[in-house]
Amino acid sequence: MIIDGKKEAELLRNEIKKEIELIKSKNNKVPGLTVILIGDFAPSQIYVKNKEKNAKEVGINSEVVRYPAEVSEQEVLKKIKELNDNDAVSGILVQLPLPPQINKEKIINAIKPFKDVDGFHPLNVGNLSSGYNATVPCTPLGCLLLIKKVEPNLSGKHAVIIGRSNLNGKPMAQLLLKENCTVTIVHSKTKDLKVECQKADILVAAVGVANLVKGDWVKKNSIIIDVGINKVGDKIVGDVEFDTVKEKARAITPVPGGVGPMTIACLLKNTLECFKDR
Repeated sequence: MIIDGKKEAELLRNEIKKEIELIKSKNNKVPGLTVILIGDFAPSQIYVKNKEKNAKEVGINSEVVRYPAEVSEQEVLKKIKELNDNDAVSGILVQLPLPPQINKEKIINAIKPFKDVDGFHPLNVGNLSSGYNATVPCTPLGCLLLIKKVEPNLSGKHAVIIGRSNLNGKPMAQLLLKENCTVTIVHSKTKDLKVECQKADILVAAVGVANLVKGDWVKKNSIIIDVGINKVGDKIVGDVEFDTVKEKARAITPVPGGVGPMTIACLLKNTLECFKDR
């Protein structure tokens, strides 16, 4: 089975749109999302354009604040404070990566936790790892929703996550622990990566190495979630060698068209939740 991320993202967007329409009819208010985009890094421009388009389609007030690459850290922090104090803004997102003169940690910490739609603020990270309510980073949340479309009950499953980043690997592990999975995180220093991957009922690859996971790395009837986006020649491929792995997997996400669309849909979901929780 190939997991259709585009279709699942569309279903989620439709749910969000209906809920926002209901809220608007009762309160005459809608969520607001402001994205701060610094510089002209092409992939960031594309991501932000897609985020803005999708937000408007579901009825979220969307604004993009653009700065040149040489903008000062102080100016960005000043803007974040202004957005923190603006009741019309439910969610704030600063598009990464940032230019070298701007400290990522300072920027993330400056966003009020209840407006942090990326789920990167230390308070949200801590709440997630403690099992409390938290805004969850969009990509891991999207991955979990896709996994649960295939297998609603994950209790007792062995999940292996390739990659230990704050953005994907670590929050993914916390989400799967909460679902009562046995979780293994593997990374560049893991001895015999292949053997660890072969144990997985659920394998999440989020390491950024093209076609790393081969057909003989995976267990028969496992669920494979490929977070990787890698350019090989003129093709975009994931961290999983799709053609060999799909023969053994119960379900697998393609690249593109798998996790990517769900990431943006989950950003909209987080924006709505931030609006409702304030």
